[in-house]
Amino acid sequence: MEAKKVVSPNSTQAHPSWFSHCWSSARRTKPLIFSSDTVFGGASDNGLIRRLGLFDLLLLGVGASIGAGIFVVTGTVARDTGPGVTISFVVAGFSCILNALCYAELASRFPAVVGGAYLYTYSAFNEITAFLVFGQLMLDYHIGAASIARSLAGYVVTVLELFPVFKDHIPRWIGHGGQEFLGGTVSINVLAPILLALLTVVLCWGVGESSIVNSFMTVTKVVIVIIVIFAGSFKVDVSNWSPFAPMGVKAILTGATVVFFAYVGFDAVANSAEESKRPQRDLPLGIIGSLIICIVLYIGVCLVITGMVPYHFLGEDAPLAEAFKSKGLKYVSILISVGAVAGLTTSLLVGLYVQSRLYLGIGRDGLLPSIFAKVHPTRHTPVHSQIWVGIVASILAGLFNVHMLSHILSVGSLTGYSVVSACVVTLRWKDKTSSRVSSRWISAFAEGVICILIVAFCGFGAGLFYRYGASFIFLIIAVVIAVLAVAAIYMRQGYTDPPGFSCPGVPFVPVLSIFFNMFLFAQVCFSHPRMHQACLCLYNVCVPCCWPLGVQKNCFRLFVF
Repeated sequence: MEAKKVVSPNSTQAHPSWFSHCWSSARRTKPLIFSSDTVFGGASDNGLIRRLGLFDLLLLGVGASIGAGIFVVTGTVARDTGPGVTISFVVAGFSCILNALCYAELASRFPAVVGGAYLYTYSAFNEITAFLVFGQLMLDYHIGAASIARSLAGYVVTVLELFPVFKDHIPRWIGHGGQEFLGGTVSINVLAPILLALLTVVLCWGVGESSIVNSFMTVTKVVIVIIVIFAGSFKVDVSNWSPFAPMGVKAILTGATVVFFAYVGFDAVANSAEESKRPQRDLPLGIIGSLIICIVLYIGVCLVITGMVPYHFLGEDAPLAEAFKSKGLKYVSILISVGAVAGLTTSLLVGLYVQSRLYLGIGRDGLLPSIFAKVHPTRHTPVHSQIWVGIVASILAGLFNVHMLSHILSVGSLTGYSVVSACVVTLRWKDKTSSRVSSRWISAFAEGVICILIVAFCGFGAGLFYRYGASFIFLIIAVVIAVLAVAAIYMRQGYTDPPGFSCPGVPFVPVLSIFFNMFLFAQVCFSHPRMHQACLCLYNVCVPCCWPLGVQKNCFRLFVF
């Protein structure tokens, strides 16, 4: 009779234990303990090779951040802000420095392996949160790579048409936007996948070779930007800077929310941890240094363009090139086209590089098939991950008009930055090192996380109030609630000093970063009336790309399938 009490694996009574196992797996964290051999050693058959020095990391960050936008965004925002656009870039740059300080601490704290924001989240929170962060990053980078590839194809065609033999002889389906079918649902572009394939081959060849290409192209575009600033400075009329803020302070702050995304890309340095020669020293310097270089270049371009031409005369499509043409400097406009090609090439190259390293990290953790964790034994590059990234980006760039989707990528960037800032705070808590079965630890950790969420919601609410011109009292209330939450985080938690670089002012700097990120999040979400249509299109495009990947742990089948 006792034997009849054995529960069949298919019975409903087995489900609670199965779900409990999945939930237990989803909540576990990844402890990271590295020896000096791991951090400073050479490459093994299954590892990447450490060939990137500080100069390479600086160029990696600058290459990811500065694209063709420096020749367009500066002028288009200046039309609505006036010379005060310079202050907009300073404010946005300061906000990015807050995020960069958080990335710098975590890059120094976990210098031995790839993973970036995914890795930090896995250690600070849990497996399911880390997987969701990876999913968000994956969508960002896939759509971003496809969008940049299409823009690069357009600029390449523009440069080719400077020669009379190509003028008006290149059809749209090759590179100029694409040939649309089915009412614009399908948009054929042949050149974009070709460019993606070439860069994928370079990245598969080796990190040294790809670093040389990135360094050459980045130095080229930086030199061109410096030439543009130098040549334009002789045509500056200081009277064009008066009044400096014709639209008022609010226009400057609104401009800061727009130009913030011109700096996005410095986080790519953190994903090169396993290929950096001296990661604990060079990664923080590379992250912060590349951002400072970008800030200086953007400010220089802003001062030149607003000094050369009155802000209300700036064009919409190519404001910087048109400004130089109006001053008789046509050769500079040609340099700008070359600089735009170099800028987009490096942005695309670094974007593809970062994606493959993210797939490598999550493949090693067993959350994707093991093929993504393989590294070529002689090239020391994740060839399988890199080829997969190139294929997905090529399909999207060759068949779909992804520019509409690119508008919502900034939402993912802000989410990722906020999570990284939260990781800095939680990893500093002393209770993180105590027993995980202690009810005191659970309550303390949960209390801290709730306070961080309150700050995030207050930042989002403040952004909404600012966006719709609500009474100033609502902004004050949101700020006061956020301050009280920060005070609770500071007074109710103990903090430890991390190894390596330390973000100053913890928890205040990371929490301020979260508040401002969510403030911008609200601006971006409600600046596009058809945001829900873009999200639906994103789902329809990306789910078929994610389906072949599979998930190796049962808990994630609940969320992915």
